[in-house]
This record gives sequence, C-alpha cells and structure tokens, in this order.
Amino acid sequence: MKITFYGHASLGIEVGGKHIIVDPFITGNPQAAAIDINTLKADYILLTHAHGDHVLDVEAIAKRTNATIVSNAEIASYYAQREFKAHPMNHGGSWQFDFGKVKYVSAIHSSSFPDGSYGGNPGGFVIEGEHKNIYIAGDTALTMDMKLIPLRTKLDLAILPIGNNFTMDVEDAIIASDFVECDKILGYHFDTFGYIEIDHEESIRKFFDKGKDLMLLEIGESIEL
Repeated sequence: MKITFYGHASLGIEVGGKHIIVDPFITGNPQAAAIDINTLKADYILLTHAHGDHVLDVEAIAKRTNATIVSNAEIASYYAQREFKAHPMNHGGSWQFDFGKVKYVSAIHSSSFPDGSYGGNPGGFVIEGEHKNIYIAGDTALTMDMKLIPLRTKLDLAILPIGNNFTMDVEDAIIASDFVECDKILGYHFDTFGYIEIDHEESIRKFFDKGKDLMLLEIGESIEL
C-alpha cells in the first residue's frame, strides 16, 4: 500500500492494483501548485465530507478518469445526480471493493457543499487492503467513537488532522492515537492557511515523547506500508 500526500487533506492511495484519491483539494491550494491533477490516476474518489477544501477537484478528476465517488448517501446522491458514478455509504456500514474493505466511520464536524447543498453527516474511512489497515479520520474533533475502531481492526497507520481550530490539535490527536491503538501517525489538515499553521518540530516531539511516530510529509511525498 502506497500513500501520497497531495497537501491539506488530499491523499493518493495505491492498493490492490487500484488508485484512490481522498478529498481532492489541489488546484485551490497554492502549496500544491506542483501537483497536476490531470496526471493523477483514480479508480475511486473517497470523500469524508462536502466542504470545498475537500471536494474542489472531484468533478474534474472524476470526469477525466470515470472514477467511482465513495461517500455518505447525500454526497453520493449529489454526484450521481450530476451523472457521475457513485457508491453511497453511511456510518457503521462497510463494503468489499476490489481493492479492499472500506468502512465509513463517525467524525464530528460539519458538512455542506460550496453551493449550500446538504452534505450529510461527515465521516472517516477504515480501509483494509493488502494485509495493511489504515484509518483516515477526515475533519473531526476527538471522539470516543474512535475507541470502537480497534475492536474490529488492528491499524497499521492512522491519518489524523492536527491543525487545530477546525479539527483536533496535536494534543487531541495524540489521545486519538491512543483510542485507535495505533502509534504510527500521518498528520494532515495543517499549514494550508493561517488558522491551521503548526510548529512541525514541536508537533513531532510531542508525539515522540509519548512513544509515537508522527510523520509530516512534504506535498508529493509518499510512504509505503
């Protein structure tokens, strides 16, 4: 399983011979100017919620690649009505895709499209594929529901927001990593704009002091599990 960071909360995942894009907000992010969305492969686009900084490039990528959009029922319906392929899910439900098993899990946030349309309730994803399991938290506060995840899935990586103001901060993300019983963390949703700028060295140190590994990738950088 290969995971690439495209800035903000945007990710590329290669697993089971398939390409997945998560929450594509690339062309609107000056920090990601080196990423050309027209070169990105996508069989699936996973969306945690409907905010513009998570869905900006969905239609451009889906139109070019014919990717299937996977999200909650309201977001899936929004895109299906625009004649995109979509797979609806809801909290607690899972589906066996051709790249692995996906479960849609709870997040505490808000969700509406830039045009004001209702975006359903926000969520995150647990992906089990190629004998590696990851949790993509989406935009969320710290929530006790995170404790449910390790009851079913032993994680190899937790991808957690750490930018504060709109989501968890570093301290809450450390607690979240305890809740999901995973000490290998990929931080995201930070530095894109002033409200969510962080001190990288201090953030890494705080995780290290708790015996945990926080990775902060450069935009375009990848890791393999």
